[in-house]
Amino acid sequence: MNRILLLEDDVSLIDGLVYFLKKNEFDVEVARTVCEAKQYLSELDRYDLLILDVTLPDGTGFDICEKVRKENQQIPIIFLTASDEEVSIIRGLDSGGDDYITKPFKLGELCSRIRALLRRAGVSKSEKNTSMECGDITIDLLGSRATLKGKALDLTSAEYRLLCLLVRNANRVVTRDIILNELWDDTGNFVDDNTLSVYVRRLREKVETNPSHPEHLITIRGFGYQWKEVSI
Repeated sequence: MNRILLLEDDVSLIDGLVYFLKKNEFDVEVARTVCEAKQYLSELDRYDLLILDVTLPDGTGFDICEKVRKENQQIPIIFLTASDEEVSIIRGLDSGGDDYITKPFKLGELCSRIRALLRRAGVSKSEKNTSMECGDITIDLLGSRATLKGKALDLTSAEYRLLCLLVRNANRVVTRDIILNELWDDTGNFVDDNTLSVYVRRLREKVETNPSHPEHLITIRGFGYQWKEVSI
């Protein structure tokens, strides 16, 4: 049974979420403040996934996410937010979040996103190869780290997974649908094109010398994206 830490201060929402998640065979523990969450996360390895509300009485879910990512790059993190503005999406992704869901939301949708992220995390843990090399980029699969021309890339968890997918399919076009299916869930119903565009733009800013004229991460209009191998 997967164990989830829920950080949320809305009592009415907590009751419904805990009941639904337990009904779907998840073990749930609840923190209602950033301070409480930090106490729970002193034993971070006990959890398989985190659900973090953005606005809390003594801070934000972003604060917790950033703290967690300093210790663990793999654990999936979902943000609960009352805003779907791009600035909130970007802040969540930059702090290391894997996904976000805007209130009010359907519990079934949240459950599907949770299962999708847990599947992806399971695939990552069971990856047989320990590294990938493609021209000037090297990815350490065990350490969840990537270097470009010998320099470490500061990637969020979602950016890292997107990079792995593209590099694994280097010099081939990867459609937007395939990316959505691979990175989130089997139907792609829960992540829109705008969110994917944000991921791509942020990754491009980190891997390209000139993001306006990319050499690595190429947009194939009408189809998707291609990672081009660039020699060292």
